[in-house]
Amino acid sequence: MMERLAVSTRAAAPERGDLAGQTWVPEVVLDAWGQARAAGEVAGVEGAALETAMADGPGPKTPPGLYAGDDRRIALNVIGADTVLEPMRWPEGTVIEGLETLREQALKGGFLSGGLVLLLIDILAALWLSGRLGSFRRAGTAAALVLAVALVLPGAGLRAQEVPDPAADAVAVEATRGVVLAHVLTGDVRVDEVAQAGLAGLGERLYERTSVEPESPMGVDIEADELAFYPFLYWPVTTTQPLPSASAYGKLNRYLRTGGMILFDTRDGDVAGYSSAVTPEAQALQRLAAGLDVPPLEQIPPDHVLTRTFYLLQDFPGRFNSPVLWVEAAPPDAEQAEGMPFRNLNDGVTPVVIGGNDWASAWAVTDQGAPMFPVGRGAAGEQQREIAWRFGVNLVMHVLTGNYKSDQVHVPALLERLGQ
Repeated sequence: MMERLAVSTRAAAPERGDLAGQTWVPEVVLDAWGQARAAGEVAGVEGAALETAMADGPGPKTPPGLYAGDDRRIALNVIGADTVLEPMRWPEGTVIEGLETLREQALKGGFLSGGLVLLLIDILAALWLSGRLGSFRRAGTAAALVLAVALVLPGAGLRAQEVPDPAADAVAVEATRGVVLAHVLTGDVRVDEVAQAGLAGLGERLYERTSVEPESPMGVDIEADELAFYPFLYWPVTTTQPLPSASAYGKLNRYLRTGGMILFDTRDGDVAGYSSAVTPEAQALQRLAAGLDVPPLEQIPPDHVLTRTFYLLQDFPGRFNSPVLWVEAAPPDAEQAEGMPFRNLNDGVTPVVIGGNDWASAWAVTDQGAPMFPVGRGAAGEQQREIAWRFGVNLVMHVLTGNYKSDQVHVPALLERLGQ
């Protein structure tokens, strides 16, 4: 460090007596850790003292650093060209500590076992003092055997759980840092990249227009990853994606039963909405959904809460504009209140939304924030993209807030009671 400082001054080494006759003010000094810092309140030194330090090395009153005189600056270095570096020789008996740290050892299992043993001894002592030990001898023997087995067998399980998985912990921390939208990894690199960019674009719109501030979206491997961290999953259906395993289906069904939402996107809305033929993507969706506990579905009615969760919507386009969108069917006893525009539907969140409008492509943005794919033509296409963003906002607000918008059916009655 100070060698560089000396070179930057472009000053030759001072001759003996060359520094005398003036006071040299330190501007930059090295601290005990070798870091350069401003001199601050460090007092100036006389030229003779600085000459001695230049010859014999810095000291407490002349720390290494840059010293300013009347017409130049001088660097006082820690070492010089003739300095010989040797290993430190510590006095005998000096304790030398390194940077090594001791590895932690879990004591929870041992203390828990010791506590249970002491509890058993206390119980046996109480029975003996009360004279009941004889009548409970058999029961005590059985209890002791059960306790011994419990102390031996769970110990192995506890020890096995003591080894954390750093990668899983990192994913859990990242997924729970805030609201994280996720997409199911299909194995098709291009489809997964578009899904990631689509959720990133949707996250930007949520940040701009709502109180929801999503973190960066994440891809989810349904076979290995935990799903409970994510309130919303976007699943682009491909014809090459393999069927989930039994354990993955179990995770998916638990996810759907506990408030999660999956948007299945077959991305075939350019042909599926205008043809009676079943597309390969729709057939793949049928195979995927066979192992899921999907509730009865219906095409979304005009008064569904999803049409007004944040924006008032009548269409749900993506890159395509097929009118077909499937949601959980309303219960048979759902009725429209007299004079109300909506039925009181969907006490919870619809766990499944199915369509084929390729929403991720309409939401997707580049790293610079520009749309990644064209939608429609001209101004009409940009209007369709805007409605696609609004549909995405409604989806996320619906999964986060449930049916709170359905409470609007009670507003007229409340106003009437208040006399307004």
